[in-house]
Amino acid sequence: MTGYFEDQAGLLDDYPIGEAFEARFTGMSRDALRALQERRFGAVMARAWQVPFYARRWRSVGLEPGDIRSLDDLHKIPAFSKADIMESVEANPPLGDFHGLPQDRAAWPPVVLHTTSGTTGAPQPLLYGARDREIQNALLARAYTMMGLRDGDVVHSVYGFGPVNGGHYIRETLLHFTRTLMVPAGTGAETRTEQQIHLMARFGATVLVGFGDYLFRLAEEARAQGLEIPLRMIAGHLAHDTRPALEAAWGGAAAFDWYGVGDTGVLAAEGAERDGLHLMEDAHVIELLDPETGAPVPEGAAGNITATVLFKDGIYPIVRFDTKDLSTIRSGANPRGLPFRRIAGFQGRSDNMVKLKGINVYPTAVGAALAEVDGLVGEYICLLSRDAEGRDTMTVRAEAADPSDRLRAHVEDHLKARIGLSLPVELVAPGATGALTEIERRQKPLRLLDRRLKDRR
Repeated sequence: MTGYFEDQAGLLDDYPIGEAFEARFTGMSRDALRALQERRFGAVMARAWQVPFYARRWRSVGLEPGDIRSLDDLHKIPAFSKADIMESVEANPPLGDFHGLPQDRAAWPPVVLHTTSGTTGAPQPLLYGARDREIQNALLARAYTMMGLRDGDVVHSVYGFGPVNGGHYIRETLLHFTRTLMVPAGTGAETRTEQQIHLMARFGATVLVGFGDYLFRLAEEARAQGLEIPLRMIAGHLAHDTRPALEAAWGGAAAFDWYGVGDTGVLAAEGAERDGLHLMEDAHVIELLDPETGAPVPEGAAGNITATVLFKDGIYPIVRFDTKDLSTIRSGANPRGLPFRRIAGFQGRSDNMVKLKGINVYPTAVGAALAEVDGLVGEYICLLSRDAEGRDTMTVRAEAADPSDRLRAHVEDHLKARIGLSLPVELVAPGATGALTEIERRQKPLRLLDRRLKDRR
C-alpha cells in the first residue's frame, strides 16, 4: 500500500526539480508565469474562504467571496503575521482556527505538526498536509540542486529536531528527493560540537547545511581539534556580507544562501551563479511591503517579505503572510534565464530593528560589520538598555581571540564607519557570549537582548 505521504501523483510534474525544472522555466515569459500563478491562486482563495481565520478577517474589512478575482486584487486583502496566528491560538487553543481542520480529529486527513523555534516569541504551531508538505520538500530539493548538490554527497545537517520544523524538513527533502547520505547531527545541544566535527571527518562530509552562526562555531572547533574537513559546499542562511568569512573558515568551500520560514518552506535560493536568491514564483507570490504602512515599497527599497503560497489549498492556506523579514528585489535580468525575480536575501527583521539617534540599527548589520574585523571570532550580542533620561542605548559585546583596549577602539571606529553611529563595545573571551546567545542550543542564536523593561523597574 502506498503511504499518504508517498502517493502524490503529478507532484514533480507540477513542481519539477533539476533538469526538468530548467527545461520547464528557462525562457518562460513573465506573462506565462502569471497565468500559472493565477490558476493556482484561484484554488487557494476558494479554500481560504472556508477557513474561519480568513473569513473573519476578510469580512471585517468588507470583503466577500468573489471580490478577489485575480492577483490584481491581492492588495485588497489584509496581510497577517505571526501575531495574528498567535491570537487565533489563544482564542481557540491549542491549535487556533487558521488551519481549516474540522473539530473532530478522527476526521482529519494526514497532518504534520511542528512549531517555530520561538526565537521571536512563543513557539507557533505549524500544520502541514500530505501534499503541501511534500511540495515544500521538493522545492528545497530544487534549491539544493540549483546550488550544485550532487548524487552521492554526504550532507552534515545541524538543523534542530524536536518540535521545530528545521531538522525534519531537511531530512525529508534529502531522503525523498535526492540521492545523498544525510548525517542528522542537529544542534550543539543535541550532538556536542566536538562530536559533530568527528562525525564530519568519519563519514566524509562534502556538504554542510544549517544556520550560518553555528557553522562558524563548527569551523572554530575543527581548527581547535586540528581536523581538516574537505567540504565542497555549504548551504545555509547567511548573515549579510558574511559569506567570504564563512568560506575562508571552511577552507574555501562555496557557500550558498537560501531563505524561507516554517509556515511556507523555502521561498528563494541562490543558484550556482550566486547572483541573488531566485524567488520560487511558480509556488509563491511574493510582495515586499513597507513595515509601517503595509504598502508596496518602491523598487530598490527594503520591505517585509510577504508570501502567498500557491500550493497550500488544503491545510493552512497562506494568503499574504507578513514574515517581518526584510529584503530587497535585485534589479536586472535573471542570470539563469528564468522568469523569476530575485531578492538580496535576509536583511534583518523589521520587528527587531532598534532606532538610535534617528538611525535604524539591525543586529544582523552589526554582525556583518564585526565579521570584517580581524581578531574577532564572530560571536556577539547586542545589549539594548534605557538610561535614566529615557534614552535608548546599545552596547555590542563581541568575542575576541585576544581582547585589548586597542582592538576595542578599532571595533568601535569600524562600527561607526559602517553603521553611522557610535556604539560602545565590550570585548570578551571566546565563548563568553554563549550563555546569552544560546548558540549551542538554538538553531538561530539570539543577537539582541532587550533590557529596557528591566531598566524601568
